Amino acid sequence: MTTGIDRPDERTGETHDLDISGMTCASCVAHVERALKGVPGVDSASVSLATERARVSGIGIEQDALVRAVEKAGYGVRMDAVEDDPHESEARRSLHHFLYAVLFSIPILASAMGPMMLPELMHLRSPWLEFALATPVQFWLGWRFYKGSFGALRHGTANMDVLVALGTTAAYAYSVVSLLFLDGLVYFETAALIITFILLGKHLEARSKGRAVAGIRRLLELAPRTAVVRQGDDWVERDIDEVRVGDRVRVRPGEKMPVDGRVVKGASAVDESMVTGEPVPVAKTVDDKVVGGTLNGTGGLEIVAERVGGDTLLAEIVRLVQDAQTQKAPVQRFADRVSAVFVPIVVVFAVATFLFWWLWGGALFGVPEPFSSMDEGTFVFALILASAVLVIACPCALGLATPTAIMVGTGKGAEEGVLVKGGEALESACRVDTVLFDKTGTLTVGRPEVIGIVTATGIDEATLLARVAALEAASEHPLADAVVRAAKERGLLIMDAGTFDSETGHGVEGVVDGAKLRIGTRRYLDAAKVDTAAMAEQAERLARTGATVMWVGDAATKSTIGLIAARDRLKPDAARHVAELEGLGLRVAMVTGDRRESAEAVAREAGIREVYAEVLPADKADTVRRLQAAGRKVAMVGDGVNDAPALAAADLGIAMGSGTDVAIETGGIVLVKGDLGGVARAVRISRWTLRKIRQNLFWAFAYNTAGIPVAAGLLFPAFGILLRPELAGLAMALSSVSVVTNSLLLGRRIGRRRERSPGPPGTAAFDAPVRSAPVAR
Repeated sequence: MTTGIDRPDERTGETHDLDISGMTCASCVAHVERALKGVPGVDSASVSLATERARVSGIGIEQDALVRAVEKAGYGVRMDAVEDDPHESEARRSLHHFLYAVLFSIPILASAMGPMMLPELMHLRSPWLEFALATPVQFWLGWRFYKGSFGALRHGTANMDVLVALGTTAAYAYSVVSLLFLDGLVYFETAALIITFILLGKHLEARSKGRAVAGIRRLLELAPRTAVVRQGDDWVERDIDEVRVGDRVRVRPGEKMPVDGRVVKGASAVDESMVTGEPVPVAKTVDDKVVGGTLNGTGGLEIVAERVGGDTLLAEIVRLVQDAQTQKAPVQRFADRVSAVFVPIVVVFAVATFLFWWLWGGALFGVPEPFSSMDEGTFVFALILASAVLVIACPCALGLATPTAIMVGTGKGAEEGVLVKGGEALESACRVDTVLFDKTGTLTVGRPEVIGIVTATGIDEATLLARVAALEAASEHPLADAVVRAAKERGLLIMDAGTFDSETGHGVEGVVDGAKLRIGTRRYLDAAKVDTAAMAEQAERLARTGATVMWVGDAATKSTIGLIAARDRLKPDAARHVAELEGLGLRVAMVTGDRRESAEAVAREAGIREVYAEVLPADKADTVRRLQAAGRKVAMVGDGVNDAPALAAADLGIAMGSGTDVAIETGGIVLVKGDLGGVARAVRISRWTLRKIRQNLFWAFAYNTAGIPVAAGLLFPAFGILLRPELAGLAMALSSVSVVTNSLLLGRRIGRRRERSPGPPGTAAFDAPVRSAPVAR
């Protein structure tokens, strides 16, 4: 995650990634985002507190300008290598500082509290010793809070560091003044313990963040550092960065694939679970594709590198997950708005607390011991309460509530072959109530086979198939491929077509062996005035089996000369996964260009009760929009190529990847493995992640809503309950840790695949009527 990872972005021209240091709360995030957006050429900037990363998009951006903007805002830009873990470094640093703070604070606490528990030890109390020990805690170990405060205030903002610095300085400064001039009680232990507890919280928080991003680290660790490459007649070991496309690479049994490539020699079984989530090894032989980072089994392989370095599937997956963890979910916007004004409001509330108890509260409700016996007891009591208010307030928990859950959810999703492209896609997946499947290549295997041929009088099957194959050889349609394969399997000679013309979604026309043929849908032949009535009954019978019927007409005689029926096999687990989605309370529908009879046969086999048939590829997006107009939230599931308009029009686009070629730019969610079970996994992950986000936000708001009034002395008049500043500091530290820990629990939940999934908010399972819904044109 080095600074300045530049790559093109279709929408904005280029993107830059930066690792930011020194952020402590959501106010810091907003400050850094404002600074980056002020750089010329920047269109958008998104900063994550949890990952401490920034993603900047725009055109003509100077990297040095980004670095200067961040540093001018008072934060650092790390230049660490990808494998370095900033969270681990911060955890070590905070642990060391915490241990030092404990060493200083224990004697201070013993000196201050010992006489209170055992009055006979009063003569052993040494305020000067407390001063000597508290000073390094305040200004050495606590310097990070002053540094953060100065940087924020210098740029007209306030963050968590400001609250900690104000709260501890108030207790420390009063104690110094009392020691030097007033000969009164001192509260050095308050300032020291606040810093000690917050350092403990920082350590625990950094460790938790490190565990939250463990998924990214595991993905990065999949890539080997070296590869054995053929050089002349020798095999030499090279650094992975030196491997080029076209190089011949040798992979021994038990080694990881260093690049994406094609097998040219050998056979083996490859464990692709780290990329696709599929635990069963996949057999690989000559001409099969392999993915970098996957584990070779018992056989040796030689592969030709096709994608290397940052172009590999693994690199794309890592980038996608990093993008998702940087982007913000819409639910975070409210938290960001609150965080923007949170610290100033807390400071005002602390000042109001101090003034109230100093001027009126002490007289109205009294003050507890030892303040009541002091000359300036009311003043000191008011100051202590104001310090507690400053210290207990925790904007950090608000800032971590959303990104930590997204980090865990997207990271765990990637491990299961579900790539979520950001918080917005997560929220959309949680809201959808309808899943609309494309048929070919999504519900079916995408490899149709010819199952029947009907010919008119005067032409035999072989001649018809050979002529149709000659025309279809120029087409990339799956049905065309089925016809060509069938002709080759029969050993037929495939001639060259004289002319070829294609009409997307309808058919093809051309000249073969002197005959002008028109091949496609019945409607396509009808448009050319070709007589189709003679074979209508045979076509109907074939369609009822679930086959797609290709009509073959002679354009010269205007007659139908044959029918070719091809059927694409349903994926073996399609019916089970459709039932699984319905069990989650989702409506499942299918859209296809097939005739209604054929479409309904496939839908019945899959257990789908809502069918949109005879829909042209260009009209699938209109089908999505009509469902949305009816008030439904639609997830469109397609192959990411032909279905791109529908994927873009849907509330959520889910692109089916093949395991070696993921359509990264299509859809909000990409299923690497391309299996239908990934749709249900994506929905579950989104629901569980959004549930964690809502829990985190609730507890963050509840903590601050309840904690600040208690720290201000709200419960003292009626119940005599007070919250000392050092305990307020501990509560503040633990509140951030609890948010991160709660997010980490999400990882365990996602891992339990058999656990019952929560239903969508306000949605119950239903029993949809069986119906076909042809779309009018």
